[in-house]
Amino acid sequence: MKEDVIKKLESIHDAKDLIEINDLMGYKTSEELKELQDVLEELVSEYIVYKTKKDRYILLSNCVNLKIGKFEANKKGFGFVVLPKEDDLYIDEEYMNGAIDDDIVLAEVIKKGLKPEGRIVRIIKREITTVVGELVDSKKGLIFKPDGEKLDIEVKLSSESLKNCVAGHKVLVKLKNEYAPKKFHGELIKIIGHKDDPGMDILSIAYKYHIDPEFPIEVENELQNIPSEVSEEELLKRRDLTSWEIFTIDGSHTKDIDDAISLTKENGNYILGVHIADVSHYVKENTALGDAAYERGTSNYLADTVIPMLPHQLSNGICSLNEGVLRLTMSCVMTINPEGKVVDYDIFESYIKSRKKMTYEEVNEILMRDKVPEGYEEFKDTLKEMNELAHILRKEKISRGYMDFDLDEPEVVQDENGKAIDIVRVVREDGEKLIEDFMIAANETVATHIYNMELPFIYRVHGEPNSEKIDDFMNLLKIMGYQLNTRVIDMKPKVMQSILEELHDKPEFPILSSMLLRSMRKAEYSKENIGHFSLASKSYTHFTSPIRRFPDLTVHRLLKKYLVEKDFSMTTIDTLNNQLVLIAEHSSEREVAAQNAERDVDDMKMAEYMENHIDEIYEGMIDTVTNFGFFVELPNLVEGLVHVNTLKGDYYNYVPELLSMVGNNTKKTYRIGDKVKVKCVSASKETSRIDFELVGEQDGN
Repeated sequence: MKEDVIKKLESIHDAKDLIEINDLMGYKTSEELKELQDVLEELVSEYIVYKTKKDRYILLSNCVNLKIGKFEANKKGFGFVVLPKEDDLYIDEEYMNGAIDDDIVLAEVIKKGLKPEGRIVRIIKREITTVVGELVDSKKGLIFKPDGEKLDIEVKLSSESLKNCVAGHKVLVKLKNEYAPKKFHGELIKIIGHKDDPGMDILSIAYKYHIDPEFPIEVENELQNIPSEVSEEELLKRRDLTSWEIFTIDGSHTKDIDDAISLTKENGNYILGVHIADVSHYVKENTALGDAAYERGTSNYLADTVIPMLPHQLSNGICSLNEGVLRLTMSCVMTINPEGKVVDYDIFESYIKSRKKMTYEEVNEILMRDKVPEGYEEFKDTLKEMNELAHILRKEKISRGYMDFDLDEPEVVQDENGKAIDIVRVVREDGEKLIEDFMIAANETVATHIYNMELPFIYRVHGEPNSEKIDDFMNLLKIMGYQLNTRVIDMKPKVMQSILEELHDKPEFPILSSMLLRSMRKAEYSKENIGHFSLASKSYTHFTSPIRRFPDLTVHRLLKKYLVEKDFSMTTIDTLNNQLVLIAEHSSEREVAAQNAERDVDDMKMAEYMENHIDEIYEGMIDTVTNFGFFVELPNLVEGLVHVNTLKGDYYNYVPELLSMVGNNTKKTYRIGDKVKVKCVSASKETSRIDFELVGEQDGN
């Protein structure tokens, strides 16, 4: 009956009540009516059918302006409804309708364009189950205060829950019943620590996103059977690469090393080896270790704190490609011609012994400044040849439409007590780009091989952007006074690449590049291969980081199943077709959680840093304009709010179509990309908020 009801509703474009739908279906008996009601309610619970307040039903896909998704609150006061396969819907504060972070909501689209806007019509389900916060003193004793400003709720804890607790404890609370709007009863399930303990600020954010720094006891028990070194027996049937010149290049503080590289030349071609830690040899399916890796989905890098996907015994030990020790690997060895095309390759089980643990800093001394650090003398020529290949590979990618948004990232510098003492831009030089180019080559080669075999697989995909959003972005550029030569007709990677190239020398490029990136869809994991738009790649996967990403570990398992075990049975194929959909969806969700946690930590640490820089004056650029003011980004990527109430000399109105704040009488305009001079007037680590006031503009603006 379910399929028949959906088919019938597809032809109906106005809401019908139960009896009307029953008549349209031609049902006659009371039993059929009852079954129809159950089916409709099931479709409502699955968000396929929308039920109005007057108990009328309509297929949600027939309501073009109604969307169901997850609400994500933003510290800036607004939020977004995250929609699968569609652009996120911006929700202004006045249109949140009581929604809180993580709610499943029904939203109505009220404005389309570069930044689609909507209003929340109904809260369908409160998804939040646990909350992190602090216990504070009050006249009634200890009370629970949720962390941050995004979660506007009250939680009552019983006196029994508060035993052994003191003011200042950071705790994890399980929400129980909602006895009034945004008011819950809760149960304290974990004391994380005291707020003044070093690292407690970062741990609190980790728990908020269900990132647990501790592994279950079952995992600890299984670790007893994990070896500390590779045995002779484990080397059987693997290719011995210990005589090859293989080494690793990572950050100076990296301990979980999962990729090593090698390079030789033969008949004018480059023989590039990418050798990846064989984590799947140790982390098996249907084990506590395997289940824990799946649940975590990814390692989390929060400032200087790492919460790994795998226990340190694996991530820093037997799986890490440490210098001078035998390690099991999966190798992808590619023959690349002088034009950067992979003309032959081999993917196989191997074992290696890394000759040296190199760092980006020291490799860049050789590649960028022609200085050879001590201990690198014998590798200098190989590194320069690798850099030569990396430039060839990048040129080939660019020729097909690869786009580099060139977005900088902040790095938090902390003292020995975990206090932020500086915020700096991460610098990417040839060493970092070399590793990126080599990993992309390996990922594409592996993905293409399995795709051509037409076997179930997990891909890293990035869909084509919405052409309307790109048109809106181009119109914004016109408003800003830029007329580009690029014609947006057929939305291909080369078109986006051309837009970026034309913008690259503009002073607002960092802001515009970020806006263009946001106008595109998000990359995610999928069983279906739709290609990777921003890499201009027809087939792409994640193969190179199985220590820290579950999809990569899954790819290794699949490679062994297909290439080593030669298991192509229909039972295996059918099982994988079902499993990989769930793995891709869960991995994408955990990736988003990790990104959100990282962003929250950066925001919190930036505010902590700025607490010691009150009343200091900076020059920055407006990167976001809202109805309550605009946000200014400083050269070190710290961002603060200039509230509309602090703007002097006029009454300012927000003009959304211009993404500008305009003076009512003077017509003075503040828009995205404008350079301004600001003073930091307040900063709060507790709320992750930084407030600026305008003190003047730079000359020429």
